[in-house]
Amino acid sequence: MGSWHIIFTLGIFLAAGLLSGTLGELFRLPKVTAYLLMGVILGPALLDLVPHKHIEELEPLTDLAMALVLFGLGNHFTLSRLRRLFHRVLPLSLSEILATFFIVYVGLLLVGESGSAAILLGALAIATAPATTILVLREMESEGPISEYTGILVALNNLASIIAFEVIFVAVLFFKGDSQGGSVFSGLAHLSMDIFGSIFIGVFGGFMISYGSSIIKGSRRIIMFVGLISLALGLCRTMELPYMLTFLAMGFTVANSLAEEEVPKVEKELYPLTGFLCVLFFIIHGVELKPKQFMEAGLIGGGYIAFRLLGKYFGILVPARMRGEEPEVSQWLGTTLFAQAGAAIALSAIAVGRDEVLGTHLQTIILGSVVFFEIVGPIMIRQSVLRAGEVPLINAIHHTAGDPISEFQSMVRRFLVSFGLLSEIDQPPDQILVEQLYRKNVKGISQTATFNEVISFIEHSHDNTFPVLGPNEEVVGVIRYQDLSNTLFDPKIGSLVRAADLANNLETVVYPDDSLARVWAKFREGSYDCLPVVAREQPHRMLGIIRRWEILKYYIKGHRSAQSNDSK
Repeated sequence: MGSWHIIFTLGIFLAAGLLSGTLGELFRLPKVTAYLLMGVILGPALLDLVPHKHIEELEPLTDLAMALVLFGLGNHFTLSRLRRLFHRVLPLSLSEILATFFIVYVGLLLVGESGSAAILLGALAIATAPATTILVLREMESEGPISEYTGILVALNNLASIIAFEVIFVAVLFFKGDSQGGSVFSGLAHLSMDIFGSIFIGVFGGFMISYGSSIIKGSRRIIMFVGLISLALGLCRTMELPYMLTFLAMGFTVANSLAEEEVPKVEKELYPLTGFLCVLFFIIHGVELKPKQFMEAGLIGGGYIAFRLLGKYFGILVPARMRGEEPEVSQWLGTTLFAQAGAAIALSAIAVGRDEVLGTHLQTIILGSVVFFEIVGPIMIRQSVLRAGEVPLINAIHHTAGDPISEFQSMVRRFLVSFGLLSEIDQPPDQILVEQLYRKNVKGISQTATFNEVISFIEHSHDNTFPVLGPNEEVVGVIRYQDLSNTLFDPKIGSLVRAADLANNLETVVYPDDSLARVWAKFREGSYDCLPVVAREQPHRMLGIIRRWEILKYYIKGHRSAQSNDSK
């Protein structure tokens, strides 16, 4: 194709990113999916506008994008958070990993795949695309157990996939007679060095970032962050180490060695650069997708897709129901793990170098299925957090699915809004109901919870008002953060006081059929930052919460839109 300068290609990608992001909002697609589709259009599958050598030359930027996303993911893994969640997430993770592996392995054997390829594809099926998954959750501003569990599951999936693939590949080569007995041990030793070496680099780099953050201030901090991350990435690439583990370990180290209030600042400072590079990452990734390979994968490729979907979904559904997890978790958590790309592609490329025939076959299946998983995966992630009620009010309004006619009407309305011919808020507040807007997947505090359990709940909450629930999940009162100011410093009451003793009488509740205008009036009457949404029938079972700031944000957006129309 053309021989223009690589900067021109970079400009094409950025312009395409702007256009696809806008189209994604217009047609209610996750931006990640829109970027990927735009990349497919620009790539050899359709327009073939981009010189292939430019894709190779821009690869360091896509690696840096992945490193920043993984670093940000690791930043959320504080030890206190892991201790709180691990006993709940670990059984789900083990079940999902094993179910995915065995369903893919056995299923592919049944459709005629060879044993060696089937077992390796089972290991590859475990991997989940971290950049795709985390960026869709961030775009949706989702919050709740599904969003929280997903980050941990993604990290564990990729760790398990890398280890399982390497161990199984050594065994496959040994039983095929392509290795001497001693090579099995050398292969396992090489795997151990890869894992511990990559983690060591990450931990060391994390300590360097934490130390540097305490002595370097101002705009120089971003130079330090990017410099250390780039050094670690370059070292991993030079030594051929799995850098995904490096940056998870680096983020984890920073989260647990830096002052708690400083950790969000690190992520905030890196966020603009991460967002910029991720646009390039997904556009370039889309260019590299080859829909033709989806057809070339044939029956085995179709089976791999179907069996992997079944493994992810039922691997979460069954244990979640057995353990009594919330219905939303059992139904929607598995579908957030469908996306697959980076780790599986990298491992299949390694397989080609070790056994060209077997590796090429694996690579064909993976590259073909990635076309499906990277397009459908982000859509399923978005739908999962929407259906589970973990998306803020302002996003839920603009992302709730409808029928084709209403979708077309909404598209025309948004087009008119962009020209200032229509208000951005298409429904007056007295016509919008709470049932359309509130966060559903939210917990309260049991009235029998001890004072220490109440404090633990508050530590991991974003609110200042906390519903207290009775035995039938009915709201019996609320605890306000400011009401605890005198008791927080009295260590004697930790084991004596219960949540019911701290709760205030419930003065105000919200019902699903209340209008937004009515709810806002209730907020103006009191000082609550959020209100519980309860069922009208007795007892008033808690359904979720609605927050003051989210409604205010909605009103401000409508006010700005009205001002814009008036000025015209």
